[in-house]
Amino acid sequence: MALWRIRATVDDRPGYLSVLTASLALRGVNILTVQVHTTEVGAVDDFLVDAPDSLDEAELVAAVERGRGRDCWVARSEARGLADQPTRVLGLATRLVRDPDATGEVLRTLLGADEVTWRPTPVSGGVTGTTMALPDPTGGSYELSRVAPIFTPAEYARAQALAELAATAARRTADQVTLVLPDGAELVVRPAGADDLAGVLELHQRCSARTRQRRYLSGAALPAPSWLRRLLEPAQGLALVATTTGSGGTAEPVVAMANLLAEGDEAEVALLVRDDWQRRGLGTALLRRLVGHAERAGLAALQLHVQAENTPMLRTLARLGRPTTAERDGCLVTVTVPLVAAQVPGVVPAQPR
Repeated sequence: MALWRIRATVDDRPGYLSVLTASLALRGVNILTVQVHTTEVGAVDDFLVDAPDSLDEAELVAAVERGRGRDCWVARSEARGLADQPTRVLGLATRLVRDPDATGEVLRTLLGADEVTWRPTPVSGGVTGTTMALPDPTGGSYELSRVAPIFTPAEYARAQALAELAATAARRTADQVTLVLPDGAELVVRPAGADDLAGVLELHQRCSARTRQRRYLSGAALPAPSWLRRLLEPAQGLALVATTTGSGGTAEPVVAMANLLAEGDEAEVALLVRDDWQRRGLGTALLRRLVGHAERAGLAALQLHVQAENTPMLRTLARLGRPTTAERDGCLVTVTVPLVAAQVPGVVPAQPR
C-alpha cells in the first residue's frame, strides 16, 4: 500500500462526495483523512489515501473522474501526512510564538508552497490559482506559489490567521526590554497577558496591606481574579509587568505591575510595586514607559489618583519632569499629566472629545 494526496472538485450537492468515495473504494483505496474546502465553483475535497501498490497516478485520476470529480490533482505523500490538520496547525502556531521570524518557513510548511517571498509592498490579499498574496500585519506582504494544486479560500484563511499570530508574538517580543535599575539590579519589563494572572496574584499576596491600599484606594483586600484579568488585558490601554531575570525555564516572580486604562483621549494610570522593590527607581521607569505608550497612541492626558500621604508616588510623578496639575479632594489628590502626541507612522491620533 502507498500514501497519496488527492484533491478534486465536485458539485456542492448532496450525495456527490459519496459517489467519489465509492469510486475510490471500488479500487481498494482507503481514505484516511478528508478536508472539504467550499469555493464558488464547488466543493474542493482534499484526501489522504492509502492505495494498493498496483495503482498509479493515472489510475487514481481515472477513479476520481469516474466518481464525478474534476480538476484532479494527485501526488505521493509521506507518513507525516498522517498527522491530523488541527494538530499540525497547533504545532506550527507554537513554533511561531517561540520564533516569529520563522513566519515564511511556517507558511511554506502549512501550505506546501514551493516558494515564499516577502515584499515591502502591502497588498490587499487573495488567491489566484497557484499564487497567494498575503498581507503581513507588521508591514509588507508575502507571496506564496506552488506548482499544484490551486490555493483555496480556506487555505488563505489559515495562512492569514498564522500571519496575525506571528505579528502579535513579534510585537510582544519587541516591547520586552531589560531594565537596569540605578542599584544595578536587572528586570524584564514586558506587556502583560492572561497567562500572567498567577504571577500577579502572587505579587498582590507579597505586597503589604499598606501598599495594596495605596494602589486601590478602597481597601487592602486582595482583588478578585476576575478583576485582575481585566487589568491584564484592558479593552483599551496597556498593562506591563516587571519580572526578575533568571536562568532555566521556570517562570520568574512578578515584582511590579503598571496599568494604563484608556477612555476617549484620556487614560488613568496606576502602579503596584512589591515592597522590597520600592524606592529603587522601578516605579519611575514603568511610569515613563506608560507615558511613552500614551503619546504614541495619541492620548491627550494621563490621570493618577494618589493619596495625599503617598509621598513616594508624588515624588515619582515629579521625577517625570513634566508640567502637571493637581486637584485635592480631602485625602485624595488627582494629578493630570498633559501629553504631546508623538508622530508615529501608521498610528492615527485620538480625536479630542
